[in-house]
Amino acid sequence: MTSGDQHGPMNPRAQSAWSQWLLPLGVVGCVLVLLVPLPAGMVDLFLAANIAFAILLLLTTLSVKTPLELSMFPSLLLATTLARLVLNVATTRLILTEADSVGIQAAGEVIPAFSSFVVGNEGRLVVGFVIFAIILLIQFLVITKGATRIGEVSARFTLDGLPGRQMAIDADLAAGVIDEQQARIRREDLTRQADFFGAMDGASKFVRGDAIAGLAITTINLLGGLYVGLFEAGMTISEAADIFTRLTIGDGLVSQVPALLISLAAGMLVTRSSVQSDLGGEIQKQLFTSPRTLALTAGFLLMLSFTGLPKLPLIALAVGCGLLSWMEKRRLDRENQEALDVEEEAETTPGGTTEQSLEQFLHVDPMELEIGFGLIRLADPQRGNLLERLQMVRQNVAGELGIIVPKVRIADNMRLQRNQYRIKIAGTVVASGEVKQSSLLAIDWGTAQGNLAGDPVQEPAFGLPAVWIDPRDREEAEQRGYSVVDATSVLATHLTEVIRNHAEELLTRDATRQLLDHLRQTSPAAVEEVLPEILTLGQVQRVLQFLLQEAVPIRNLAAILEALGDAASGFDGVKDTAYLEDLAETARQRLARTLCDRYRDPQGTLHVMAWEPEEEDQLGTWVERSAQGTHWLLSPAVRHHVRQSIEQGAEALSALGHPTVLLTTPQLRRAFKQLMQPTMPRLTVLSSAEITRDTQIHAAKTLIAPVELEAAPRSTVSANQESSHAWDARSPLRSSA
Repeated sequence: MTSGDQHGPMNPRAQSAWSQWLLPLGVVGCVLVLLVPLPAGMVDLFLAANIAFAILLLLTTLSVKTPLELSMFPSLLLATTLARLVLNVATTRLILTEADSVGIQAAGEVIPAFSSFVVGNEGRLVVGFVIFAIILLIQFLVITKGATRIGEVSARFTLDGLPGRQMAIDADLAAGVIDEQQARIRREDLTRQADFFGAMDGASKFVRGDAIAGLAITTINLLGGLYVGLFEAGMTISEAADIFTRLTIGDGLVSQVPALLISLAAGMLVTRSSVQSDLGGEIQKQLFTSPRTLALTAGFLLMLSFTGLPKLPLIALAVGCGLLSWMEKRRLDRENQEALDVEEEAETTPGGTTEQSLEQFLHVDPMELEIGFGLIRLADPQRGNLLERLQMVRQNVAGELGIIVPKVRIADNMRLQRNQYRIKIAGTVVASGEVKQSSLLAIDWGTAQGNLAGDPVQEPAFGLPAVWIDPRDREEAEQRGYSVVDATSVLATHLTEVIRNHAEELLTRDATRQLLDHLRQTSPAAVEEVLPEILTLGQVQRVLQFLLQEAVPIRNLAAILEALGDAASGFDGVKDTAYLEDLAETARQRLARTLCDRYRDPQGTLHVMAWEPEEEDQLGTWVERSAQGTHWLLSPAVRHHVRQSIEQGAEALSALGHPTVLLTTPQLRRAFKQLMQPTMPRLTVLSSAEITRDTQIHAAKTLIAPVELEAAPRSTVSANQESSHAWDARSPLRSSA
């Protein structure tokens, strides 16, 4: 056993061993209490434990941040109700059997003490009955009934909002906002939440029944005690009423006070919002952080002191509210002054930076995140988790695409607006946006219903409609089908999409060298066959960049190099851009299984759109291949119509819930991708050579070429054919042509 084990918490095995016996022993004890008379001292112990446990449960509900932190509460509610009813039986037995001989001490010390608190030594029984009735009415008509209704409504809304929340989780997972493990945790939380509120809906009925049983037990105790005292013990009416009424009131109070506390705990728990904070902290933040409101309250209390009301309590409360207002005003002024000091310090220094050497000014960071001064807190490890999220982004993208994502430098730029940020790659701004640190972004992935109160914006990463909402409205937004994320998640998601869309720019010569050196340790033959005999480092880098331009992962770098070695071996010609494009197409064919797995459905079917063969051949006559790559010879008008046909097909696929995939020939695949890149950068274009044997093809949409399209002029066709024959003679794609 390590030292950490010696001084750490209880061993989980030992803890589970005794906890497994706790519940069975408790049930057996309750049965024994029902059957066997208990001594008065043991009853006192159980009654005190009942009160202590009720207080513990109430304080725990006040300190938890979410109801799921006390998911066992419905079971505890039933257990405490059972224990309380069993104790009622035990105390009733003692009162009816021992009071005639022992007197007021028949049921121990706790019950007479509670009775004396209320009734007093003078025996004012009416006061005791009134107070007992008030407590019972408060519990039965106010707390228990309200908690029961809230439990019913919470259970209904939780179950109604379950499909929308599940779709929001699936949308976040598909967009890369969360990973598979986080999605699994969120789904488990949804299940636990539905189970919790469903159980609370049923358990609250026991609380209400307990209140009714308390009233019935008190009545039975009083009538039974009077009967025993008058007809069995031979007491006078005054003696029997004095002893048995005192004991009955004490027994009712010692039972109903814990019941009241536990009912209050149930009401507190089911009314908690989804804000991740304890109740005391939320009350302080939401009620006592506005100097203006506190000052107005103090003024109102001072005005009331001039009426006939007591002056001392009103003035004392007014002074307290005024003091709180002054303290909050000082705190807000101090925070604003700190922000202004940071801004002024940045403005007095050229460029918003401190004095640096010339070499530092010449340095260009591969990736940089510039933030406004209002977002600096997110980058503070003590107050935000932006640094941790950026590290997760780098790891996730590296695992997805197989590239080494450089470190992201975070810099504050006082030229930006307070909540603005910019993302740079190699010193050039490639994306920007705004986030609100103290708000949450509710994103509509197409499944949301209804509108939310807040600031409508466009989500920066995917351009989806979204609303900045108050954190207190999170539960409502999730029930309506919105995906709710915080400001850090918005930044991280936007950065993830920027890295995916600019992955080829991040794959530098040095990064390529690092990947190859890492591969050399596990697959040295694959590297040594290609480098440097067949291809140079720069040529391998260019091929990998062609793959990354279309989000093709290069994690299986060994298979890619083997494909390059097979295709390029024995070629002594000029390895220009067109040749490297063909090598990239060959590598794509080697990664066919990876490509198909990304887009086919669980049944192994790939739903695509495709051209009619004749029209596809006709379009192919307008494609020119040269040393600089692949080019279209279509006029702008015809090019627009071709794009429009593909866009309509993509809309049809999306309406059916399928990925937008265009299937074409190996010779035209890259040409169509280049054609659609300006308007549909996320369109996937696959060739027939990239389809595995176990993949079923379903042409969900057949594309129709525009009427204006005709075959290319004969001279152009002849020139293209000569050019194509010349390229095909040395192209790695000649085997699949």
